[in-house]
Amino acid sequence: MPLKEQILEVISGPHPTAVATLDGKHPVVRFMVLAGFPDMTFVGATMKSSKKVGQLKKSHDTALAIWSGKEFSDPYVEIKAKGEIHEDVATKKKYWNPMFEQFFKTPENPDFVVLVFTASEITYHGKNMSSVDVWKR
Repeated sequence: MPLKEQILEVISGPHPTAVATLDGKHPVVRFMVLAGFPDMTFVGATMKSSKKVGQLKKSHDTALAIWSGKEFSDPYVEIKAKGEIHEDVATKKKYWNPMFEQFFKTPENPDFVVLVFTASEITYHGKNMSSVDVWKR
């Protein structure tokens, strides 16, 4: 199976994702639910007032990690990406998910923002760590 298809098997759809941003010179990691797409972008929602938004405004460099978590032997990916903050209502409506309602009520909520992470490099670790391959944009 081609590398891109193997990666898509891990990232497609919503997944708990470890997201690392920079707080000054120090990395900060938190979990977010991000949806992975075939164009190797990852999209999630957060509050405009969150620390990660402030950190992304200072540095767009991020690192993501996704593992299915079903079996210890399952493949996982490590991702180098650029993070963007989208506050416009059109983008917020495009990515709106009913699960966001409990946190944001509506897409028009001014504290609701969409984060889009565009992968520049994805390291794929195969089942049982049998292989390591790198996809680059």
